[in-house]
Amino acid sequence: MRERIIERFNDFVNALKRLEEGVNIDPSNEIIIDGVIQRFEFAFELAWKLIKDCLEYEGIEVKSPRSAIREGFKAGIISDGEAWIEMLIDRSKTSHIYDENEARAIYNKIKSFYVGLLRELKDCAEKYIEK
Repeated sequence: MRERIIERFNDFVNALKRLEEGVNIDPSNEIIIDGVIQRFEFAFELAWKLIKDCLEYEGIEVKSPRSAIREGFKAGIISDGEAWIEMLIDRSKTSHIYDENEARAIYNKIKSFYVGLLRELKDCAEKYIEK
């Protein structure tokens, strides 16, 4: 189980680094926004699965991103459950974004807020690696 957490953690850290690289590029071209959104989708998927793995390590089973967020908040793996639910909702929207204004709004939330939440998860998950 610990090995799976380490592997998932490493994948998540790499995805987060790539997302951080993307948000540091000037978004003057729509392709940059599209790329950041895609990197966000990937990082978020690894994030909720990392939360799931950490919970399973503690003996708590979850099946969905929403339940992982809810239980991860209760267990102290994430500090702001409501913000994570908002991030989940925006992640779900990204699969169906055809509106440039909505894409830009989500991009702005990724850059200003969601990257910070993902960084907090990285810091917290390191505790599970050290156990």
